Amino acid sequence: MARILVQDRGEEIDTIIGGVAPNFGPFADLGREGRIVVELIMAAAILICLGIAAWGAAKQRIGSTAVHDSFSAESGKGMIIAGLAGVFIVGSLGTIFTIVYGMAV
Repeated sequence: MARILVQDRGEEIDTIIGGVAPNFGPFADLGREGRIVVELIMAAAILICLGIAAWGAAKQRIGSTAVHDSFSAESGKGMIIAGLAGVFIVGSLGTIFTIVYGMAV
């Protein structure tokens, strides 16, 4: 259990937090710079989706309590669902690409 919580002295921090982009399957053929670009794009997409979900939560909260606008509250619910679904899809892209790549090879 202690090995999981404590990092060995010989390992780099990258083994603990390796980023969002995987380094297996079709991503293994990319160079270091290519993987960094993929990680940046995926991280930016996740941040945008989380921003949409937060905006939807604020829109739902303001629409349902302060303004009593049911349309705004329903729109906020849709934005929350869309943002969280986007985070899930972007997080799963590595697995999806690897499965499709493996089926093609």
